[in-house]
Amino acid sequence: MYPRPEIAGCPESGGSGCRWPLISGKLAGVNWAERDAAVVWHGFTQMGCYTDNAPVIVESAEGRELIDIDGRRYLDAISSLWVTTLGHGVPELDEAMTSQLARVAHSTMLGNGNRVVIEFAEALAAVVPVDRPHFLFASDGASAVEQALRIAFQYWANRGVAGRTRYLAMGGAYHGDTVGALSVGDDNFHSHMFDELRFPVLRGPSLRDPDWAGTTMRMLSDHAHELAALVIEPLVQGAAGMQVGSPEAFRDVGRRCQEAGVLLICDEVATGFGRTGTLFASDACGLRPDLMCLGKGLTGGYLPMSATAATEHVYQEFIGPDLGDRTLHHGHSYGGNALAAAVGLRHLQLLRETDVLAGAGARSAQLRERLAMVIAPLRAVGEVRLQGLMCGVELVAAPGETLARRVCTAAVARGVLLRSLGDVVTIVPPLTITADEIERIVQVLHDAIIEVVGS
Repeated sequence: MYPRPEIAGCPESGGSGCRWPLISGKLAGVNWAERDAAVVWHGFTQMGCYTDNAPVIVESAEGRELIDIDGRRYLDAISSLWVTTLGHGVPELDEAMTSQLARVAHSTMLGNGNRVVIEFAEALAAVVPVDRPHFLFASDGASAVEQALRIAFQYWANRGVAGRTRYLAMGGAYHGDTVGALSVGDDNFHSHMFDELRFPVLRGPSLRDPDWAGTTMRMLSDHAHELAALVIEPLVQGAAGMQVGSPEAFRDVGRRCQEAGVLLICDEVATGFGRTGTLFASDACGLRPDLMCLGKGLTGGYLPMSATAATEHVYQEFIGPDLGDRTLHHGHSYGGNALAAAVGLRHLQLLRETDVLAGAGARSAQLRERLAMVIAPLRAVGEVRLQGLMCGVELVAAPGETLARRVCTAAVARGVLLRSLGDVVTIVPPLTITADEIERIVQVLHDAIIEVVGS
């Protein structure tokens, strides 16, 4: 659709004869969106409409703001897809990365170790709600979920228990985009297109069902003999539009898992590291999962890294002869990257050394109050859902209507970066968001809704 830019000889890449002149280190006369579309394929994006939707092309960042190639600033009210916890350009995290870079950027964790990865795992072990955990590192949340699924499956095989091969997953669930993660996820984001690739699971209700916990517990009891694990997103189903469940209900489900002898996998890729008000959502729910998936905020949004934490009793079922059948034959080339581990370690220290979670709690309360006063009364707003600093504003839209998408576009034009999920506008600001910035987000959302749909 777009002509491929002639950049092979561009001075930026060390060549000569670039057709775009350099001005103060930048290329002049360049349509960056078209240059982007010519070579990059963006996820969850219809590339045929990409340039029509005025994408923000980021040049740099500072604090909680992104800065585009023209110098315009945008408050990053989605934490760059829920990953940035403390903001951009955090001096302590910058220093941790450069300090580790002077040692080693990466060394394989397949059969060998790395000091900073060990230190990071030790620090994580002290805070995750998993008994005597062991960590298998990867690069993204979906991979962490895939690892948990494989571990749960092989756990029963290693114990010599036949038939425990199925998973119980929740309605509305989203666990990532690899095939296993798609399988335990529900039919969101057109995943039904890949039904022939997905393996079948037992599907429980979503958090929209008032009796979701009761139904889930009955399914656990009825199908325990065939279940490898229950997979849940504790407290908040983020991709389902910020659906929120009660901590007590999750606690009851966790207890039934124990009673039924079914492994519990808690996917905390989105909810971990302070997003829901506590360091982990499982803490608020009183859950002690057998397997826990971490990602997104693990490195404060600096580098791609994820981890699967396995409790001691699960880990021990994989101990056996060297290279034998009990071995977990699974791993990633960049699993346990040293740079990411160094940043993750310093990030975890910062969360513990400062009052970030207390401040985030105050901002959550402020956001709840302001949304109730300013946003909820608007006729286009159906429901406002909030837990910690994970928020969804559901708009009342006709089938096929793109109100939330248009509202987010109007907000971006006002300098606040929001993102839609179907009919829901999501607000997931960094934990360090200020009171003034909360006011700005709410006012911009209000004005954007009024622009698109009226009062």
